[in-house]
Amino acid sequence: MLGALGLPTTTESVYRSLLEESSRSVAELADHLGVDEEQVRTALDSLFDLALLRESTEAPQGIHVVDPEVGLRVALARQQADLARRQQEVAQSQAAIARLIDGLSHTERSTGPVASELLGMDAVRDQLQLLAQEARDEVMTFMPGGAQSPAALEHAGRNDAQILARNVRMRTIGLDSIRNSPETMRHARFLTDSGAEFRTSAILPPRMVVVDRRAALIPLDATNTRRGALLVSGTAILAPMIALFEQVWEIATPLGAAADPDREGLTTQERALLKLLAQGLTDEAAATRLGVSHRTARRVMADLMERLNARSRFEAGLKAAQRGWL
Repeated sequence: MLGALGLPTTTESVYRSLLEESSRSVAELADHLGVDEEQVRTALDSLFDLALLRESTEAPQGIHVVDPEVGLRVALARQQADLARRQQEVAQSQAAIARLIDGLSHTERSTGPVASELLGMDAVRDQLQLLAQEARDEVMTFMPGGAQSPAALEHAGRNDAQILARNVRMRTIGLDSIRNSPETMRHARFLTDSGAEFRTSAILPPRMVVVDRRAALIPLDATNTRRGALLVSGTAILAPMIALFEQVWEIATPLGAAADPDREGLTTQERALLKLLAQGLTDEAAATRLGVSHRTARRVMADLMERLNARSRFEAGLKAAQRGWL
């Protein structure tokens, strides 16, 4: 019944069970279906998102199970509208990028190519090595993705040592989640011990390396950086990249400092997760943006729900907004 909406069988089972008896608690549903309570809560969140469940207007703190004939039609219409919206956004983004690159290639043709594709990781690493050899003033880097692979750290370590040996200023911003990765933290401390500056942020834009404010490497595909990168130059395109880096740098946490909770009692990671979920991202997509595992994102959200005394992610969003957390 719900498979057409891309939902797991557990979600459908929870829905069917609530149609039979809407007063069942999370523990009772878990026992009845033979699953753990976390799976039940995830299923309830999905059902609230699809408007197959809503808060009861008659029973305080209770839920109302929407009739399938009504609820499934609404859920399907939402899915179709969401698909159309995403397709339109992708088309608009592709058109905007094409216009930007085309416009730059015409306005700055006299200074040479402003954009060139580097296909594959070998080509990207060759270019990074060349930029490391040529850097003279400053290197600014966004390092999203959380914990880095040993191969990536080894390659970065060689280039970074070469840059720092010439007293070039180096500033790097990684995700807060790397503080839980011993290997990535060793690399970060190597940088700071060698004179570089390193900060972390709960969320970051796609990967970016800017060298001497004259050239930058950005991924061809932010969701799959192994496809390759785009090497860009020219003040028209570099100026907003540099401005973005400076803005994130100002609010990022220095490596030696703790990411303490803000005045509302939230850590930067908790606040970022709430905002991402409020924007409509799934738990999995939000976890990817934060550079943490799906399990960690679910655990953080479960903690927030407990603090908010919320029975569902939907209710948590309402209460977080009421408290001014969003």
